[in-house]
Amino acid sequence: MHTELDLVGKMKYAIIAAGEGSRLVQEGVAAPKPLVKVGGEMLIDRLIRVFMDNNASEICVICNEQMTAVAEHLKQISEAGRVPLKYTVKSTPSSMHSMWELSKWLGDEPFILTTVDTIFRENEFKVYANTFQLFAAEGVADGLMGVTDYIDDEKPLYVDVADGMDITGFLDTCDNPKYISGGIYGLTPKSIDTLRRCIERGDSRMRNFQRALVSDGLKLKAYSFSKVLDIDHASDIQKAEDFLTM
Repeated sequence: MHTELDLVGKMKYAIIAAGEGSRLVQEGVAAPKPLVKVGGEMLIDRLIRVFMDNNASEICVICNEQMTAVAEHLKQISEAGRVPLKYTVKSTPSSMHSMWELSKWLGDEPFILTTVDTIFRENEFKVYANTFQLFAAEGVADGLMGVTDYIDDEKPLYVDVADGMDITGFLDTCDNPKYISGGIYGLTPKSIDTLRRCIERGDSRMRNFQRALVSDGLKLKAYSFSKVLDIDHASDIQKAEDFLTM
């Protein structure tokens, strides 16, 4: 029987903060997406705080070359020395390529990766992180993917699951959807080999990487969050604030 004390080992976290946030800019949001505030806290700072609260051994971040304010913010955090932060500044063609840039730091222990604008409830995330750490330690799964039955996405990625929440596929369309991807990826280093093959054959997009994980025979399980939101539009900021204060 495992107690909470069994699950307090360190784990790596990674944040993809390399998108341009062009829709937010078009809708009048001046700050680059990672520095947008929800509930008075910048998105990048919120994730770093949550990850530190969940036993981060290291937090790895990528931002693009156009986001000079974000790079400066990360530099300040790094130099303050209170966060075990590694970051890289590089523009990439997709989130999957951003993950590839981060993978040089992710090959030696399980990690949880998400994009900078992913909004979830902190208490749910804590249980998720502990569950993934246990699954990885005991070899129960090669990955624990955050999913939700709350569908509010322009192009959702549907997640097909079997008994025991085993993931059998990632679908662009689904007649009777139950879950969609929440963009929260708990993975073991085994996934980096799949990522490398995706890059070598010219794949792009995180959803194609996820499909490749299934094709390569990695054992993936789904973990259900009540709701996961993304900040794609200006209206999503208020929606996220309302969600977090419910």
